[in-house]
Amino acid sequence: MLLLWLVALIGVIALGRSFGGDTTTSFSLPNVESQQAFQLLQTRFPSSAGDSAQVVFATSAGVQSPAARARVTQVLGQLAHLPHVTGVVSPYSGQGRRISASGTIAFATIQYDQRARDLPKSVGQQLVDRAQAASGRGMQVEAGGSVVQAVVRPKAPSSELLGVLAAIVILLIAFGSVIAMGLPILTALFGLGVGLGSLPLFALVFDMPTFAAQLAAMIGLGVGIDYALFIVTRYRQELHAGREPEDATRISLMTSGRAVVFAGCTVIISLLGMFLMGLSFVQGLAIGAVTAVLLVMLASVTLLPAVLGFTGRAIDKLHVPGLHRDESAHRTSLAFRWSRQVQRHPWRFALGGLTVLVLLCIPVLSLRLGNSDAGNDPTSLTTRRSYDLLSKGFGPGFNGPLVVAAELPGPAARPVVQALRVRLEHTAGVAAVTPLQISPRGDAAVITVYPANAPQDVRTTDLVHHLRDTVVPRATTGTGVVVKIGGNTASGIDLSEFLGRRLPWFIGAVIVLSFLLLMVVFRSLVVPLKAAIMNLLSIGAAYGIVVAVFQWGWLGSVIGINKSGPIDSFVPMMLFAVLFGLSMDYEVFLLSRVREEYNRTGDNAVAVADGLAATARVITAAAAIMISVFLAFVLGDTRVIKLFGLGLASAIFIDATLVRMLLVPATMELLGDANWWLPRWLSRLLPGVDVDVAQLGVAAPVEPEPEPAPVGSR
Repeated sequence: MLLLWLVALIGVIALGRSFGGDTTTSFSLPNVESQQAFQLLQTRFPSSAGDSAQVVFATSAGVQSPAARARVTQVLGQLAHLPHVTGVVSPYSGQGRRISASGTIAFATIQYDQRARDLPKSVGQQLVDRAQAASGRGMQVEAGGSVVQAVVRPKAPSSELLGVLAAIVILLIAFGSVIAMGLPILTALFGLGVGLGSLPLFALVFDMPTFAAQLAAMIGLGVGIDYALFIVTRYRQELHAGREPEDATRISLMTSGRAVVFAGCTVIISLLGMFLMGLSFVQGLAIGAVTAVLLVMLASVTLLPAVLGFTGRAIDKLHVPGLHRDESAHRTSLAFRWSRQVQRHPWRFALGGLTVLVLLCIPVLSLRLGNSDAGNDPTSLTTRRSYDLLSKGFGPGFNGPLVVAAELPGPAARPVVQALRVRLEHTAGVAAVTPLQISPRGDAAVITVYPANAPQDVRTTDLVHHLRDTVVPRATTGTGVVVKIGGNTASGIDLSEFLGRRLPWFIGAVIVLSFLLLMVVFRSLVVPLKAAIMNLLSIGAAYGIVVAVFQWGWLGSVIGINKSGPIDSFVPMMLFAVLFGLSMDYEVFLLSRVREEYNRTGDNAVAVADGLAATARVITAAAAIMISVFLAFVLGDTRVIKLFGLGLASAIFIDATLVRMLLVPATMELLGDANWWLPRWLSRLLPGVDVDVAQLGVAAPVEPEPEPAPVGSR
């Protein structure tokens, strides 16, 4: 088995590097208006159908001086001959306002024949290289736009390494043994290595965003260590209870290993639900994350048992003084006493935890979906410096122009488009409008509109809707002229609204499928319903924290967020998919042990106390590892990765503390035996998946007498 994983790791990485596809920063939309505008230009005005880039020039001597003018003209002449460039609009061409009022900043537009997602990365890199080579000697030259954004990315920190280091420390504290600590790390790295190595191969079929690998690494590393941790903990418990290594391995796989498989399936179901969104780049994110989770889950139930066969009883060797403990003595733990305390006052703890969760959910009411612009990039990137120069010289809206594409029924329709241009020029919220461009055949026209506000500003969204709903219809109704508003800014708005409409269906589908899976696993209707409600509350609380930090700006500077803005439109969907699955992980870890104890004793109160005591340390350690892994990604420069990292870390912390250690034991105490209620007719229809230790053919160790249930318990 070990050799099989080694071959798989080397083979997949070699194949990915030799034949894999590239990642992308762009995406295609369904038949929304911005996509219709692109298709119109592609068929009627192909020279203007592709994406564009901006090259910004700044000099204190003034861009109109003869020396500056000569340098700018020379640079633009070089750019005009780059591959895929169909045209260059110079600041001195007279086509709209391209020189600032101060005369110190100017910009040129570089038009390409294809969209950024379809261009080779070398095309954008050549533009950046030429701009950087021209900068200096009193003139600053920066490049921006979607073509540049596709190749210029901030240097990613060693987040995976930081997460692994944090996991090593936590596992040493949890296990007190170097060998026991190393097993979950080894298993997760093998599974994650094969998973990440296969992503370039998936990029041949799916649109794989540039941050897909980071997201997959973040999720895969966290769940991989957790899954292996859960199995290793049960293995050590059985060893310490006096069983032989082979029996301990068998029991840990058939109990904790089974829970890992079901937990992994809930994560995969949640992630696969993103295919309902119908967007190729979202499917690419889902495939990347599913691959990582699937591979680390397989490693936990195949590679890990093989490694346990090598270690045997030596798993407790190289122990850390003062940290080694007996895993079977869970009834002397703090968690057992805590569970008993919660069971004595269930209403008090349940209402207290619920109040905190509801308060954290309040900011979700002001959630605004959108797309963050280049103004959120680090200042080390040319895209951010270009953004700042354009904002200073012309206004932030020049970083996100709108493309007004018109289909003309004939030459007689030109006055209609001219009148539309005048209306656009006098519309509130519009900073500038370029002259009308007519296609060579006279059947299409293009107008570029520069908003007064930044691309991510809510006022820009309102402007796009106003133009589509009011300005354009008033100018073109009954004329036969068809006008569509597109461009990257409009595409981002369309994407946000498209995902917003589909999000409730996605959430509903994930909840239903997860409910059915948990119903089969725990043979109960109450447990999966309660789990779904609690998971929704913990995810809502994480959403609230994300909105408060990234949209409201609360404590944003602490994590390097100096500019508030909307929540990227695909983030709530991704967070829900990941967090619902991960929350179900802890639910399965905890309740599978509770269910095992309930089957053995028939006493709900004792089963909850024993189940919580037996899994509290592993859940706490698993949560601490995940939080450390996710927070390590907050150190990066990419806003969306920071957002994911903080959202995931917040949700895991809330779920492992308020939910698993407080609300679950409190509500299970209040519900008593009703937790395990399932109609007999339904029970006969469900497949049996319960596996008790007695079924495995090994002798059970001597168990201590159950502690009497507390007064008032069920």
